[in-house]
Amino acid sequence: MFKRFLALSVSLVLIIGILAACGSDKNNTAGNNEGTNTGGNTEASDKPVTINMFTASPEYTDAFNAYIAEYKKVKPNVTINLEIMQADYNTVLKSKIAAGSTPDVFQTTAGGDIDTFAEYSADLTNEPLAAAMTDSVKINMSSKDGKVLGFPVKGNLMNMVYNKKLLADAGITEVPKTTSQMEDAIAKLEAKGITPFANAYKEWWVWKHIFQNFVNAAAEDAGITPKELVAKFIAGETTFNDYPVLKDNFFSFIDTTVKHGTSKPLERDSNAEVSDFASGKAAFMTGKGAWDEEAIKKITPDFELGIVGYPVSEKAEQNLLVTGADQALRINKDSKVVNETIAFFNWLYTSDYGKNWFSTVAKVIPPIKDAPLPELDMPKQMEEILKTEKSGDLSVNYSLDTFHQKFGELMQAYIGGSKTKDQAIDEIQKAWVQFGSAE
Repeated sequence: MFKRFLALSVSLVLIIGILAACGSDKNNTAGNNEGTNTGGNTEASDKPVTINMFTASPEYTDAFNAYIAEYKKVKPNVTINLEIMQADYNTVLKSKIAAGSTPDVFQTTAGGDIDTFAEYSADLTNEPLAAAMTDSVKINMSSKDGKVLGFPVKGNLMNMVYNKKLLADAGITEVPKTTSQMEDAIAKLEAKGITPFANAYKEWWVWKHIFQNFVNAAAEDAGITPKELVAKFIAGETTFNDYPVLKDNFFSFIDTTVKHGTSKPLERDSNAEVSDFASGKAAFMTGKGAWDEEAIKKITPDFELGIVGYPVSEKAEQNLLVTGADQALRINKDSKVVNETIAFFNWLYTSDYGKNWFSTVAKVIPPIKDAPLPELDMPKQMEEILKTEKSGDLSVNYSLDTFHQKFGELMQAYIGGSKTKDQAIDEIQKAWVQFGSAE
């Protein structure tokens, strides 16, 4: 049976998908690698094969092409076709799956979406790549029944980024961690003619990166875990009204970033925000994370950046960096080349080249054991900060991206003026019940 996410596809695509699910699977025709991988016993063919890979991470195009080229030296018989898109990726992926043309490798969010796409995913539990993952990352890649059904694109770090020079120019000697400290910093920045915030509110996904910080604080205030709090929202057992940090602080922060941010926020996408920030047009960058450092440094090589959590309350200890793995690659269990595909990623996660690829080529936080950190400011600062502070929960993983996309659209409507705060809250709560879970 198709999962909830297919309900968002158009009717014709749904019909095609249902027929495809009920009929014979054209990917399992005679002469191909037969059967579904059961983990740990893959036998890759030496015959010419082509692996089709569909991802939503354009920022890693060069890095992906690098490991594809390197693997060609290891396995000359394997050709890997890489297709990358960002806008409408989820819609296109759902259409491909519904039409029975699931890519050999595809990307989804981790956490709850591991179960959403479980029926299309090869079981990697007993593969070397699963053993190579760090324990905290492996949890994000595992289904409810404990099977490893995905592997991370990267380890992640989500936070605000700030321009050290602009803060110093404004006489800010302590990076703001509370709401009142942020108010003071804004006043000092604007007194010097410096715009406080660069935003990318045209993107639906930046909203979840900000919001999760307030979810974590609300859960702490309630004496429960973020996962438990999100489950209560999905079950319709609680409302924003029970958590002032969500009802008041979150919306107040968003209002502040709009009022004291770069102009036309709903027209600024991710690239525009990075350009604004890297060019010195704003002191803080919201909704983003470690993946942006390379792009910032390409624009301004000597840029002095710093990282800090979000000012969610008057409790400085609730200002936390969020770490983990929120993006997963999946291997189509019914692929004609499932064994060759698994062999490829086993190589990436266990070879000397692969262990260094994350830090030296992709320049991301490695999601695997025994791999070095990249020579970048954000990961180094993260490592130092986490020696004395705890990491915030990656609570975006507890809801599906069907919810997060709707959430982003509702927040866009709120700052655009077509929905009031109360209307936005009401519809967000309804969306959490409707789209929050794969069940």
